[in-house]
Amino acid sequence: MARQTILSGSPWEDKMGYCRAVKIGNVIEVSGTVAIVDGQAVTATDITAQTQNILDRVASVLAGLGASMADVVRTRMFTTDVSRWEEIAVAHGAVFGDIKPTTSIYEVSALIAPEYLIEIEFTAILSD
Repeated sequence: MARQTILSGSPWEDKMGYCRAVKIGNVIEVSGTVAIVDGQAVTATDITAQTQNILDRVASVLAGLGASMADVVRTRMFTTDVSRWEEIAVAHGAVFGDIKPTTSIYEVSALIAPEYLIEIEFTAILSD
């Protein structure tokens, strides 16, 4: 099967040896994704906005691979404060309420930078 690799252009991809997403056959794996915190629409304190930003950006990545959020079968969410799960659920539930992928949410001591409150990984499977 052919391997399709999607790069985001981040300098970290070469430094760490990873890419935004990989598609092999009908399976797509999307790397852990954090929000683009701009200090305006997405702030370092708004976990709902960060979650929505991640979901919007990953939807775009999936579209470029011929998939959509409806093809997502699993999400893994990592947050620095699991007590804020309901704020995360607002955005996640708005996208996945009818799709209902399997999911997990984990509290971690830190993400790659202090302004990130959540990071999400995705697995999507395209139907034949």
